[in-house]
Amino acid sequence: MGEAHAELYLLAAGVLLLASLLLSRIGGRLGIPGLLLFLGVGMLAGSDGLGIQFHDYRTAQIFGVVALAFILFQGGLDTNWALTKPVVRRGLSLATLGVLVTAGLMAVFSHYLFGFPWLVAWLLGAVVSSTDASAVFSVLKERALGLKGDVAPLLEFESGGNDPMAVFLTIGLLELIAAPELGVLGIVPLFLKQMIIGGLLGYGLGRAALWIINRVQLQFEGLYSVLTIALALTIFSATALAGGSGFLAIYIAGVILGNAEFIHKRSLINFHDGLAWLMQVGMFLALGLLVNPRELWPTAGLALACSLFLVFVARPVSVYLSLARAKMPLNEKSMVAWVGLRGAVPIVLATFPLLAGVPQAQTLFNVVFFIVLTSVLLQGTTLTLVARALGVREALPTRTDYPITYTPTGHNKNEMVEVDVLGGSAADGMRIVDLHLPPAALVILIHRAGEFLIPKGATELEAGDSVLVLAGGEDLKEVQRRLGHKPI
Repeated sequence: MGEAHAELYLLAAGVLLLASLLLSRIGGRLGIPGLLLFLGVGMLAGSDGLGIQFHDYRTAQIFGVVALAFILFQGGLDTNWALTKPVVRRGLSLATLGVLVTAGLMAVFSHYLFGFPWLVAWLLGAVVSSTDASAVFSVLKERALGLKGDVAPLLEFESGGNDPMAVFLTIGLLELIAAPELGVLGIVPLFLKQMIIGGLLGYGLGRAALWIINRVQLQFEGLYSVLTIALALTIFSATALAGGSGFLAIYIAGVILGNAEFIHKRSLINFHDGLAWLMQVGMFLALGLLVNPRELWPTAGLALACSLFLVFVARPVSVYLSLARAKMPLNEKSMVAWVGLRGAVPIVLATFPLLAGVPQAQTLFNVVFFIVLTSVLLQGTTLTLVARALGVREALPTRTDYPITYTPTGHNKNEMVEVDVLGGSAADGMRIVDLHLPPAALVILIHRAGEFLIPKGATELEAGDSVLVLAGGEDLKEVQRRLGHKPI
């Protein structure tokens, strides 16, 4: 690659990223999911648009796998285990039985209505069977959608946990197509091996990563970002080489780290949040470049029929069956059924049949791409409307953006917590010094009527104040009691 070519490619990458971000800002105001715009920018810049030639399915697949690993890692870091633990059983049911039912229904539909051979029909079902972590995580954040009950943690756990099942089904079916004599039962040991090894190594290597981060003493804070990237890549690739599911392992490791204390935790989570967004934008741009819009039209009718069946039949049936024994209101189950967003994962998985030389693989790829477009457009733009109609929407708590941050060292058990002064509490109208707060608890800042006040002993608290407190353990609970909150 010559120097001029390198500069041209870098310019194209910078312009595409910038255009995607600017358009996502505009799209957010119009209610259009950013992921759809990222795909659109890639398609417009491709061979049928501005003429950028990119047809390397192998490179797109490798980049997609790496990007998904970091997206799942960040999803794990953001997972609050205290909220997720009650939904684990339901999430596992959705991530296994739900994926299998979705794949089976799609296989029956595409076989009988469009004449796909059974194995190819099952392959189509497997590729689109899982909800997409990047799509679910980003759209829920983008919409700032407060959901009642266990809906949000269930959706996040499902989207992080069902990708390994879809990957297994896709790879297993490709092996069956290549060697039909294996039989369906022949791939069951592969599934058990991937899930067991992935789960065990994800937990073990996640604990090891936590120990390393807190024990290694690096000279510069920025090197800790490099360390966590190295650890994430090691966990994913080592598990995959051991025959386990790297996607499951990296997600579990992220959950372990996200729910533990380690040095520079806040800055590292912010770093990986930015990295995950970069991976999402880059992945959707690359996948958009990979597609020629003209090739989608011949299969548009088939793809639209499959997409509507997936959204209105396969996904709801799989959710209701998976949650049949769950004590969960029907409206919450229905919301889970609607948030069955498909994203980059099905497109990445659709490159596997292409590279394996499966008959009708190009048709499958075009159908899958169309399904993703329809899913993000139809479901992603109507989440707020559907949540309101089902009565599962609630206002997100408004939190103050304080001009101060605190990063635990990994050994300090204190937390920087925002505590509201409740009306009618003893703290209402009382000076801070007269509250007799625990000596180890420090009031750092007070937010009142849009302004920040530097606290002094003589400062009187008022109902509605938001007090930023540095404390931990029983001291934090005592501060919350003094400000009118019942102990948890």
